[in-house]
Amino acid sequence: MFVATLITDGGVDGSFLSEIAHQFDIDCTAGKLSAPIALIDEGYAGDFFFSPSDGFAASDCASLAESIRDRAEAVARAGFGRELKLDVVVQPVANRRKRLIVADMDSTMITVECIDELADYAGIKAQIAEVTEAAMRGELDFAEALDARVALLKGLGADAIDRCLAERVQLMPGARTLVQTMKANGATAILVSGGFTRFARPVGEQIGFDRVIANELLIEGGALTGTVTKPIVDSTTKETTLLGAMAELGLDESATLAVGDGANDLAMIKKAGLGVAYHAKPIVAAAAGARIDHNDLTALLYAQGIPRSEWID
Repeated sequence: MFVATLITDGGVDGSFLSEIAHQFDIDCTAGKLSAPIALIDEGYAGDFFFSPSDGFAASDCASLAESIRDRAEAVARAGFGRELKLDVVVQPVANRRKRLIVADMDSTMITVECIDELADYAGIKAQIAEVTEAAMRGELDFAEALDARVALLKGLGADAIDRCLAERVQLMPGARTLVQTMKANGATAILVSGGFTRFARPVGEQIGFDRVIANELLIEGGALTGTVTKPIVDSTTKETTLLGAMAELGLDESATLAVGDGANDLAMIKKAGLGVAYHAKPIVAAAAGARIDHNDLTALLYAQGIPRSEWID
């Protein structure tokens, strides 16, 4: 059994879902969406359940989600006269409530890229942000790009880190609710970042992660040396963190969730039972099993079938 979850910012009500069920006939070997429609929260999220036809596999979930999203948006425009900010997640019903979340930090659990904001205190934000963007699109080797950017910060006073943390770093909407609710349901939460421990540790503590992994900026005489400790936390680290936690906790892949936005998150996203591209770069959105383009991180609670009445802030 599979489930397709429609998530929006107040536009998913019973009549709309009924119209989708009436009009939408899945023709890509998936089977048909079945009644009864299950609302998770009136106005925000609801589920269609279906038994797949022969030939449908979990690898088809992303393309099916895109097909449902396109049809639902067309129905909303034609039949309801409105544009939807709609996300759709398709996945197996089994192990829908995940027991492990491994998450990226910058532009995923927080709203900024810390290295770009730190560079602003050195007066070189535009120069560094350009490299960051290229690395997140997968156009540059992550470790080499990180070394090059950190080298440009040599001599910056270490006090800029604390200022940046206080003045620039904000949690992504829904981040704490997502992690706290999953932990209340027995999940383990790991933050693994290609960013820096001086940001990741307080962010991880504020959100409620059980474990935090990130790069360490080296400081001497109260200033950045322009280097980080090795080995660098990169795509391989993120993947091995996910796989190691699965083994440690005795979990099947289907019980895991990984979420990120950049190319260095792809390896872990592809290995997770529910791998999510969150407001992600095109290379990540195209390759992930699920994508959230419009809604905040609480969409991942709806994807697990968890209503607002069970959320923990």
